[in-house]
Amino acid sequence: MDQVRVDRWLCAARIFKSRTLAHDACEAGQVEVNGAEARASRAVRVGDEVQAHCPRGLVILKVLSLADKRLGAELARALYEDHSPPPPPKEEPVFSRERGAGRPTKADRRALDRLRER
Repeated sequence: MDQVRVDRWLCAARIFKSRTLAHDACEAGQVEVNGAEARASRAVRVGDEVQAHCPRGLVILKVLSLADKRLGAELARALYEDHSPPPPPKEEPVFSRERGAGRPTKADRRALDRLRER
């Protein structure tokens, strides 16, 4: 096997949970192969670079090997080399109460409401 459909490969590599989701992402223009938008039937070869906007964010992958059936997690990770940017930092909570402080008083609740309105 020297080439595989991009939607089948994305499913086999566990980037998308199903082939249908991978196909829909391709049709929506969220998948690129070597910098060009890819339809679901586009062939992927070893050495290609695949960019996809999946539920966990943007992923940039270099194809190391091919598979057309869904594999286990360890085998799936061997299909690609991940060049994705790091995820954005999580936002810190605006207000936090000390653990074990009990229920907020009416004044505490109003202060929280004022903070949330900003």
